[in-house]
Amino acid sequence: MLPLSGCLWVDDTQDLQRYTREQQARPSGKIEPLPAFKPYEGFVYEGVSLRNPFRPIVRTSGEREDLAADEAIQPDTERPKEYLEEFSIDELQMVGIITQPGGDTLWALIKDPRDEVHRVIAGSYLGNDYGEVTTISEHELHLVEIIENGRGGWMKRPRTLTLEEQQDL
Repeated sequence: MLPLSGCLWVDDTQDLQRYTREQQARPSGKIEPLPAFKPYEGFVYEGVSLRNPFRPIVRTSGEREDLAADEAIQPDTERPKEYLEEFSIDELQMVGIITQPGGDTLWALIKDPRDEVHRVIAGSYLGNDYGEVTTISEHELHLVEIIENGRGGWMKRPRTLTLEEQQDL
């Protein structure tokens, strides 16, 4: 077996010395100066005196009266759900209206996300938020949703579906 050595002494290093001299004789490159930095501007947080958003709101007596009025608004959870209540209002589209000859009752035609068209009348329900159709005109359908008010109660929110223009493909 031949012993291996990590270091060998080389007597002839003239080529290495010549290369080093050549590199040192070359003109050096120009290093661009560092960009000027903006000095740090301190920030003083002034929200210490504001209410902690993670603590419950303390109600005054006037707010309790408003809350009592809100308690009168409740969704009818005993009523059987209608088919269009399983979709969000944003997923539904008003695509037309129909009426009986000689009648003054308008039905709105609503298309669901499954591309099925349904007929609704004032008093029908649609959308996830207990939306009751209040009025139907030739160009739009008005409904009132009952949504949570964030204080443990409910509130009414009006919404409108507008008749969508059909585009030929």
